[in-house]
Amino acid sequence: MQLALSDDLSGYLIAPDPEAPRLTRAVEGVDHAGQPMRISVVEERPLTIFLNGQEIVTAMTIGDYPQYLALGFLRNQGMLAEGEVVRGVEYDEDLETVVVRTDGQTTYEEKLKKKTRTSGCAVGTVFGDMMEGLEGVRLPQVQVRTSDLYALAAKINRTPSLYLEAGAIHGTVLCQGDRPLVYMEDVGRHNAVDKIAGWMLSEGVTAEDKLLYTTGRLTSEMVIKTAMMGIPVLASRSGFTAWGVEIARQVGLTLIGRMRGKRFVCLSGEERLLRDADPEAVGDEDHKYRRKGAPA
Repeated sequence: MQLALSDDLSGYLIAPDPEAPRLTRAVEGVDHAGQPMRISVVEERPLTIFLNGQEIVTAMTIGDYPQYLALGFLRNQGMLAEGEVVRGVEYDEDLETVVVRTDGQTTYEEKLKKKTRTSGCAVGTVFGDMMEGLEGVRLPQVQVRTSDLYALAAKINRTPSLYLEAGAIHGTVLCQGDRPLVYMEDVGRHNAVDKIAGWMLSEGVTAEDKLLYTTGRLTSEMVIKTAMMGIPVLASRSGFTAWGVEIARQVGLTLIGRMRGKRFVCLSGEERLLRDADPEAVGDEDHKYRRKGAPA
């Protein structure tokens, strides 16, 4: 089968906006030869998340979609139970806070005495609770077409993004078939996933026919978040950790990494791959879609 890859960037429900003024800042410096230069760097802002009257965590984020980030973080931490009624999500830009209000009462005061305030990839999580949340989880065993994987990678890599503009950021994309739907970025890959989880919760979007694509590593926490969201396929440009692979196999998550051009590696769910595309019909990744200034 010959695979036709399109540069068409339409079809996203939410896509990155690298031109948004609040997300980057121009900074002057010098290069390796001592020449003056001016580059865009990503902004970081604190965001404090409250569940009803309880402060939960302060995360460092680029500042877009704070309501989705708060909802997704609470959902992926198991602090919003299945079927929990969310009465409101209130964002105060001046105070840099989001308050999620529910019909139930919080019971996290003792547990969160040891909470960690963190930045970037080292998101402070109640990891034990996340592991407990996996008990009994078995994801839908869906077939994955390799033609869809190639088409998704080609389109996502061509999408204008903060990563291509400034680097120092992770991207996560919710996909269906060969179509990327929602593309979120943040300084921490976990934040980007939580934004997607929050969008899905807010919009009532189902997970069983979706694929999650990330630019970050396939760690245990990334696998756990994906499984708790009910998404059966997780793919990445990057590599794996052993525990991430072990958990993926435990819950039946199809796990695909090192996706570059025609190449990828599947370490969980290989039996669910439908190889309907000839890899030789897929070109190598075009260097022009790497981040500005990144080595070839």
